[in-house]
Amino acid sequence: MLLVPLVAFLLFQVAGAQARFTYSSSQSVSPAYEGWWPNEDGSFTMFFGYMNSNWLQEFDIPIGPDNGIEPGGPDQGQPTHFYPRRNPFLFTIRVPNDFGSKELIWTVTANGKTEHAYASLKSDYQIDKQVMSTEVGGDFGSLRDELRTNIPPDLKVEGDKHRSVKVGEPLTLVASATDPDNLPARRGEGVRQPAGGRGQTSAPREGQPNAQLPPSNPAYRPTSSLAARSGPGLRLSWIVYRGQAVTVTFSPDQMKTWMDTRVYSNSPWSPPYVIPVPPPDNKWIVQATFQEAGTYVLRAVASDGSLFTYENVTVSVTR
Repeated sequence: MLLVPLVAFLLFQVAGAQARFTYSSSQSVSPAYEGWWPNEDGSFTMFFGYMNSNWLQEFDIPIGPDNGIEPGGPDQGQPTHFYPRRNPFLFTIRVPNDFGSKELIWTVTANGKTEHAYASLKSDYQIDKQVMSTEVGGDFGSLRDELRTNIPPDLKVEGDKHRSVKVGEPLTLVASATDPDNLPARRGEGVRQPAGGRGQTSAPREGQPNAQLPPSNPAYRPTSSLAARSGPGLRLSWIVYRGQAVTVTFSPDQMKTWMDTRVYSNSPWSPPYVIPVPPPDNKWIVQATFQEAGTYVLRAVASDGSLFTYENVTVSVTR
């Protein structure tokens, strides 16, 4: 007589253990130490990112006790604006060849919750380019050995690294990017969009052509693994790295650089994984407009889907 209640209880426990909860707000931001690799001059490069556990809530956390890296900080090039969800391999810190067993600690406090990332040169944390690609789901999650020799995109932002503009006045940003080795090579059908624009259209509405998508469409195909994945192909987007992003508008809209895995979410990690074809001259032209005075750091992010190259522009906005 006790068998049925016992089985029901065990099934309930299993279902509870497998449940996954998502939150739009109220959760913490966890800084992430992604790993390190050696440099030819004997120094080491440490990689950092973060996980904002919220799907909607973004944070602006000034450099200081709530957003600091020590020792040697608190400012060591980390962001002060935190987008939703996973933002991998966002910045690096180069440490000398005698760093030894020392440790860097990145502390972030959001929604009253403090989290830490501990960065060291322990062998377990050593990575290479293939590992980086795998961590970001690059090349559709491929583990090809060729990715170990991948070369990151070349990126150049035209003009001064410090700009001045008035509130409401568009600031033109021109960036050129190329993929020197075309690895991983673009596969699948790309979409020609305005330079720097959205990578995907919204989902077809009822009554529109192609409203009934074939089963082969990636947006309706079960994922092959639990890890997020993105397609290969050169892309470039601008983000707000420091400053209040809610007061900044980019035109055209920029493809997200955070791992938004929801269908048709204008993200490389979003089914159907459409990566916009680069403009013919590989030159992305974008306008940024600011609604509030202050100092902002805008970041150009170029990627081949596996590796990233960054360049910053500091903007002083006055009334």
